[in-house]
Amino acid sequence: MPRTIPGLHHVTAISGPPQANVDFYTGTLRQRLVKKTVNFDDPGTYHLYYGDAAGSPGTILTFFPFADAGPGRAGPGMARAYAYAVPKGGFDGWMEQLAEQAIDFDGPEERFGARVITLRDPDGAPVELVETNREATDPLDGFHSVTLWERDIAPTARLLTGVFGYAEAGHETVGGVERLRLAAPDEARGAVIDLMRSDAPSIGRQGAGTIHHVAFRAESDEVQREWQERLAAAGHPTTPVIDRQYFNAIYFREPGGVLFEIATDPPGFAVDEDAAHLGEALKLPARYEPHRARIEQVLPPLKVPA
Repeated sequence: MPRTIPGLHHVTAISGPPQANVDFYTGTLRQRLVKKTVNFDDPGTYHLYYGDAAGSPGTILTFFPFADAGPGRAGPGMARAYAYAVPKGGFDGWMEQLAEQAIDFDGPEERFGARVITLRDPDGAPVELVETNREATDPLDGFHSVTLWERDIAPTARLLTGVFGYAEAGHETVGGVERLRLAAPDEARGAVIDLMRSDAPSIGRQGAGTIHHVAFRAESDEVQREWQERLAAAGHPTTPVIDRQYFNAIYFREPGGVLFEIATDPPGFAVDEDAAHLGEALKLPARYEPHRARIEQVLPPLKVPA
């Protein structure tokens, strides 16, 4: 049987000032800050990683927080939204909790037979919570899905089904928005991709509140090399392998224009700090350690809520 992508590894987005971002994702959404490092291409900017307690693939949302970032806007050729999976029996509790905290949300609406609510993070990014039948003890069980906004759904669907091994899992059009749901064959976190096409005119602009790229899982370096070869053979050449300290990464643009990454599960976020203390210290790649004092002077202080 041909190898298939098991689901999402992480999603990376752009935000404004980092403290408001930390407060929302660790406070309102109760995620753990599992890594506090820097943008490897711009060490004067944080790179923040949120996830479950272990920093498991399929739970990781990362941000480049630029204090002076202008507002962005999603449009065709961009990832539009990420959705968290609400475990069985927890959906009404989330609505009650958000209402008690006077946090506005849209919905609930029904999408492919499941209830969905949408709230906004401090930069206006849509954050979707999807009701599932999955048993879990965490308040959110990692990612449910990502929505990609396409001008033409078909070419991206061919990549995801013909190369990645996804299968069609639903098709609906509501209010001028067409959605094709694709799902990975296993029950891993983040197994769903929604391809969306809208009749509403929109021109995307990357900035605060938008998604930078979507990363899929490779279980090992060897599996990642296989994907690199398969993608090249299918007409989608990737970058060389890039060491991101906590995973190795390759990148390419899917036919609609969204930046895709395939990231390895190992070595994981405990490679440079104890698992019980993930995200507590500023971690730098070796090439930036000689410049730590200067980098720490430039980065704004961060307080992580208990």
